[in-house]
Formats: sequence, structure tokens, C-alpha cells
Amino acid sequence: MSDIFEVKSQLEIDGKNHSYYSLAKLTERFSNIQTLPYCMKIVLENLLRNEDDGQSVGKNHIEAVANWDANAEPSQEIAFMPARVVLQDFTGVPSVVDLAAMRDAVVKLGGRAEQINPFIPSELVVDHSVQVDVYGREDALDLNKQIEFQRNQERYEFLHWGRQAFQNFQVVPPATGIVHQVNLEYLARVVMASEQDGELYAYPDTVFGTDSHTTMINGIGVLGWGVGGIEAEAAMLGQPASMLIPQVVGFNITGKLNEGVTATDLVLRVTEMLRAHGVVGKFVEFYGEGLHNMALADRATIANMAPEYGATCGIFPIDQVALDYLRLSGRDETQISLVEQYAKAQGLWHDESSPTAKYSSNLELDLSTVVPSLAGPKLPHHRIALSDMHSRFVETLGEMSKSRQSKDDEARFASEGGEQAQAQDLTASPNSAKSAEKNVLQRFFSKVTLDDQEFELKDGSVVIAAITSCTNTSNPAVMIGAGLVAQNAAKLGLKAKPWVKTSLAPGSKVVTDYLEKTDLMNALEAVGFYLVGYGCTTCIGNSGPLLDEIEQGIEENDLVVASVLSGNRNFEGRIHSHVKTNYLASPPLVVAYALAGTVDIDLTHDPIGQDQDGKDIFLKDIWPSSAQIDELIANNIDADMFHKNYGEVFQGSEEWNAISSPDSELYQWNEESTYIKNPPFFDGMNMEAEGVPDIEQARILGLFGDSITTDHISPAGSIEPDSPAGLYLQSRGVLEQDFNSYGSRRGNDAVMTRGTFANIRIKNLMMNGEEGGNTLYFNADQANLADGEKMSIYDAAMKYKDQNRTLVVLGGEQYGTGSSRDWAAKGTILLGVKAVLAQSFERIHRSNLVGMGVLPLTFKEGESIQSHNLDGSEVLSITGLDNGESKVATVTALRADGSSESFEVNVMLQTPKEREYVRHGGVLHYVLRQLASKA
Repeated sequence: MSDIFEVKSQLEIDGKNHSYYSLAKLTERFSNIQTLPYCMKIVLENLLRNEDDGQSVGKNHIEAVANWDANAEPSQEIAFMPARVVLQDFTGVPSVVDLAAMRDAVVKLGGRAEQINPFIPSELVVDHSVQVDVYGREDALDLNKQIEFQRNQERYEFLHWGRQAFQNFQVVPPATGIVHQVNLEYLARVVMASEQDGELYAYPDTVFGTDSHTTMINGIGVLGWGVGGIEAEAAMLGQPASMLIPQVVGFNITGKLNEGVTATDLVLRVTEMLRAHGVVGKFVEFYGEGLHNMALADRATIANMAPEYGATCGIFPIDQVALDYLRLSGRDETQISLVEQYAKAQGLWHDESSPTAKYSSNLELDLSTVVPSLAGPKLPHHRIALSDMHSRFVETLGEMSKSRQSKDDEARFASEGGEQAQAQDLTASPNSAKSAEKNVLQRFFSKVTLDDQEFELKDGSVVIAAITSCTNTSNPAVMIGAGLVAQNAAKLGLKAKPWVKTSLAPGSKVVTDYLEKTDLMNALEAVGFYLVGYGCTTCIGNSGPLLDEIEQGIEENDLVVASVLSGNRNFEGRIHSHVKTNYLASPPLVVAYALAGTVDIDLTHDPIGQDQDGKDIFLKDIWPSSAQIDELIANNIDADMFHKNYGEVFQGSEEWNAISSPDSELYQWNEESTYIKNPPFFDGMNMEAEGVPDIEQARILGLFGDSITTDHISPAGSIEPDSPAGLYLQSRGVLEQDFNSYGSRRGNDAVMTRGTFANIRIKNLMMNGEEGGNTLYFNADQANLADGEKMSIYDAAMKYKDQNRTLVVLGGEQYGTGSSRDWAAKGTILLGVKAVLAQSFERIHRSNLVGMGVLPLTFKEGESIQSHNLDGSEVLSITGLDNGESKVATVTALRADGSSESFEVNVMLQTPKEREYVRHGGVLHYVLRQLASKA
């Protein structure tokens, strides 16, 4: 390995010498390193160790980071190579499908199958496939697991093939836990030690993950972030990621959380602050004396939600708290010693004497100012103080009611006395600015009968209450807090309302152990929260079906019902197609809202229910103290739990080990499969790059507003039977009950292309406010909006494809917000879309578009779809691209009356490597050609 600055040094750990690239020695030449942020020191070491005479990393790149200017706008390209890759199955399966397809393609191009192998450790955790089909009963876990294996047999057979066919690739089987918690509790090394060219090297653990919440690992000092599957595949194949040297926002934590305030409340406040500050494309680094009052699990909770506040990462330094967690979670003492000694030798250790780093900008939060909160109803950074929750829901209900037409006023208006009247004021809160509005807003309800009991399902009824997701089920404080709320409620005779679908899906089996040891599992079950599985359930859209009676009641009067979940994502249409308002909350608050059965209530003033004697019970009556929680954590969680649950983590269950797969280098594709299909990405590929030609006479496939998420573009949840994907599956003989989800079908491009832009809540502005994945198809070049023929976006795209018509998509601000979903880019290119023009992009989605060869463009500052009066009927030409070299292009819009308008747009190819990717039709094509040329 190269050592152009002659800084290689030795570190002895338990009698073994470890070579490492010393930042302390490099500081003798570049004094600026002393005040570099922690994360930038890791970037600097990465470049120093991977220097290759300028092929990817040269002396100038190292010097640029060593001399990092905190205030400089990002402009210098660098190549970052992670130490490992971690995948979850929804994004991991299509990644392995791509690798299998690349093996076929490289052989056709004259290469060898074994050239396609992960070059670095790559671990996949099967955690996204379990759905909440069964709940509220003791056997829910076993039944859901049986259904999971039945649904996903083909996918699991494919993963079995992958783990034996590929080197450096391991699979953590289903029912083990959520990928990010498994990563935190077991997979993370914090400091790596590996042999290269016969020499043992120590270096920081860095990671790319095919889930945007990979950033959770930042909580223990590991630099990593979410990437699309295509970027992860490139890293697995030895390709560093091109990036601009980022700005770093410092976030100073002071003080201590008040009694009754949870880590979830804290992260929702942090998310709100950072989203308002603007951190897209930036690193965020947390520091300050408040870190010493923050448990590792709390740090991981904050780091987890970096995608929600828009940052590339949200990192904490290595310190004594991190070491204590490594010891608690059962890490080997030799590994812990390596982490401590390496961090101290490299200036990566944080304590009271650590020098203050220089940051591009700074924020500060006194923990004592944080209050109990939720976020919603459709974006995770829209924080709502618990005290304001009722009034904010009423505002939301008012807005949603404007589009709701009354079918039968007398039957639908909720009332105090059973007659048509003003809706009941449930708060009577004197400080409510909306009290007058609350008194007149009409609530709608439906009569529903369950188990011979009739009740009213109303606007605001909580129909899903889920303790789920990596964000909070990694945190003992909030999980034990939820258990204590349940225990206190059960003693008073309270339980979840019958219309609430309750579920408990921990992030790892360790959670179950400590809940059972403290007898809190029994308490949760007593109020309705039974264990349903280990994995990402409701948060990813795997909430499963509601009871038929509930769905019918919602549909009957178009009710605005709610979900409350301890997750990190609540985008429109994600949680459940019948649930229009979705709120993120701490696990204790999830239990509380399940007990109340409605969000149309002020939990800070109104009773949550009544005890056996009819006495009002308030939230404060069942909320535990911090001392209670801390005592249970201290006395009931130990390293033995982690040793027991992770001792044979790769072995799996009897069901998993019963799966068989062929032993072959090339995958034997099954043409009958509706789960795994050889994708068409490499069809007709040769060794010549296509380049970036100008786009002539393109049609607009969709015209979208602000905050279009990757869920809007490529939904993960249920497949509607009358959607293009649903109709395709039925044509293949798949029954509706066996559709599974879009997420589980990501190994089949025929399903996923049909599902692109098929979210039931997406609004194409061409459709005059109508929801759903439809567009207007124009048969003539010069046509008004009224001339368009309504059809699904997929069907229109196929019609345009038959005409060899290039397509573009237009959007507003923050296009592609949300999960690092590579199918949002893959589906876009397979529909025939060559460019996406938006006001701004979320970081990961822009990168994914580039990785699939789609050209990302942005309007000039202050310009938009609206400012140019575009309605979707125009024919667009995009010129001046100069084979991707130009930073500015010209868009010419031809209208139906023959007039045209031209305006400039920004070409968002940020590095030379990105321009190469688009010229080759994507990063996978680029890698394939590089490997085939070396065969």
C-alpha cells in the first residue's frame, strides 16, 4: 500500500502489531488537522490509506481534506471507499439480482463470472419481509413467521444461492432483528483490522448501507450513510464513491433531558432544527458536554434519523460511552482495546480535554428545553408538541374535510347528543387558538361491529398503533418506558380500544429478553401489544391488512383515521392505504394513544380512559419516572443477553435451514417466478459507452409538486389489485391474497416498473388534484391539456416507448425525499425517462438517478414549473449538454399553439465520475465495461 507522506506507524494490541496511517504524524505537516471535525479525520484517513497515484485518490485530494476550509462551498471531488457494506433484504435482494445479472453480462462481454464478487465484507440482514398479518394474540409471532416464509420462499431460495455463490457475502436470516440494530449490536467493528499484502492494518470502520437509516451506526462513531443499491453494488465491486468534500454542521448538545421527556422527543426536535437549518448534502457532527448525559442508544436514535433531517450523516465521536456499549453488547475485549487505543492514537477520542473542532456552521440545543412531541401527519420533520397535538389534528382534519363530500349528513356528523349538532369539544383547553374552530368542525363516523360489540369509528380514530422501527426499538429507555406505561395501565383495567391494530416488533431478540426479564412483556400483552415479529414492519409499510369491518367503516364515510408508530417514516400512502394521517411518537406514547383510541384528544388535559370504578385516568397517572426506567435498565440488561442472541447469528431457524438452492456460479433464472427475474438493464449492451446526447422532443410523463418522496415514486407497501402491477400479477396466476408487497417484489422488474409512480397518494399536477398514479397521454405533438387521454403512468410510458419517444419528469423542491430506494431510479429509467427536472433533489435520490444513467436537472433559483407556466402538455427539448460536460443546459418548451419558451437549467452532474456513469448508462454498466476490459 502507498505511503506518500511517510506516516505509516505501528500499534501493538494484545501482542499483535497493527500498521496504521497516523494522522498525528500528518499533522506535523498540516496543522489544520488538529481542528478538523471527527468525521473529516475519518475521511482524511480513508484517502490516505487508499491513495493510488491519482487513479482514484491522489496527493491533491489528501491535501484538500487536510487543508479543509469549513466555510468553502463544496467543489473538490474525492473518492471515498467504505470498509464494508450492509444491506437489508428489500434493497439487498435486487442488489444481489443485479450482481447475478452482471455475472451473465460479463461472461457475454468476454469476462469471467468470478470477476463479479464483493471485494469488501458485505452482510445482508433479512428484516423487511415480515408483515403484521396476525396481531393481538400469543401465537402472532409464529403465525406471521409461517406466512413470511410462505410468501417469500422464492426470495429466500435466491438468497441461499447468493450466500454460497458470492465471496465476502453473508446473510443474517429472518426473525433475527432489524438491520440497523443488528449492525449496532453485532456487525459494527468501530475499528477494523484486516490483513492486506501480508500485513495487518487497523483503520476506521466505515460503511455504506442500502437503507437510508444506515446512519444509525453513526451513534457509535462509525462513519456511514445510506446509498442506493446501485452505489452499494459499485462499492462491493471495489469502486469508491465519488463525492464532494462536504461542509460539516456542528451541533452542540448541552444540559439534560427533563423528567418525562424521551429520546424520541429529542430526535424529533433535532430533526426539526436541522431541517430548518438546511443540511442536505452536509455532514452533521454532535459534540458538547451534554454528550456525557446521553446514553449510546439515545445517540443512535438521533443518528438514525439523519435522512429525516436531510444530512448525509449525523455522527457522534468515540468516547467512554461508546466503549461501555461495546462491552455491554458483548464485544471481545481485544476488539474494545483496539478501538480505544486506535481512537486515542488517531485523535478520534472525545473527552473533556478534546479540542473544539471548526465547523461550517453551528447549532446548539439545551436538552432541558425539549418537550414531549410527535411528528406528522405525513412528514417526519413536522414536529408537534404533545400539548398542541389535538389542535393540530383538528387543523389537519379541517383541511382534509374540504375535499370530502357529505353523503348523508344526519348519519355522518358526530354529535354530543346523537342528533346533528356541533362536534364535541374534547379539549376545552384555555390556551387553544383554534377552540372556536374545534367547536364547529364536523366529525364523521361509521357504525362498526366487532365480536358482537358495536362502536363508532370516527375521524381521528387510531386504527394502527405500532411499536416498530429501528429508530426506537434500539433504545431500552423508551422500550422499558412503554412497558411501564402498559403495566400501570393494566393495573387500572385499561387496554387498547378494540378498533386499534396493535403490534410490537422489536429490533432484536435482546429486547424480548429484557422485556420478559422485567415482566413488562406480560404487561404489554395485557393492554394488547403482542410480539408480531422481529423486523421493520409498520414503518416500511408492512402494517398488514386492517379488519374488513374497519376498512369498510373507513370507506363508508371517507374517515380521516390515524396511525401512531414509533418509526421514522410517515409519508403519504406508506403506512396503510386507508390511513390518511400518520404520527411518529415514542413507544410510551404509542401505547397511550392505543389506550385512548383517538388522536382527537388532548392527552395533556383529557382523561385517557376510566378505571374499573369509572374514575378518570390521565396520562400522568400511568407515565413512569426516569428513575424507574434507569433502575430496570441497570439491573436487567447485560452482555450475556447479547452473547446468547448473537452467538449463532448466521445459522437461522429450522425453516431457513430447510431451504435448498443450486450450487452454481451463474444463477439459473426461473421464467415462471414473479419474485426473481433477470432484469433488462444489460440487454444489448456492448463495450461502447452511449454518451449524453441532447434530448429532442420529449414528452412529460408526470408533473409533480414539492416533497415527492421515493415512496411516491416507488411504493414499498401493498399492491392494489386494479393497478398495473396488480393486473400483471393476476395475469401470471397470482391471487390477490398472495400479492405480498412492492418491497418484497423488488427482484422482479416487471412488477416494479409497473409500480413506479403508482403510489395511491401521489398527485400528478396534470390530473387537476386527483390522487393516484395516472397521467395524460398525448397522441399528437401539439396538444392542449384537454386533448390528453387519462391512463396509468405505466401504460402511457409503454405507449410512448412504442413510438420511441423520450420522456422527462418534472418536480418541485426536495424531489426524491426519503428512503434510499434504488427502484425509484431503476423504475424511472425503465419507463423511458431520460431526465428529471426539479427545483431541488434529496441527496440519495439524485445520486441514484445518476447511477442509473438518468440526467438530473434543476431549475434556476426562483424558477419552477409554475413560473414557466408548464402544464404537462408541452413537448420539451434539452440542448447544450455537451456530452455531460456542461453545467447548464437549455430547455425549450413547445406549446399546442405553436409558441415556445426557452430557459436555462442546471445540470446536476457534480463530479467527473458521475459524468462517466451517465455516459455509460449507469454505474453498473461502467463497472461491467471496466471489468470486462481486464479479462
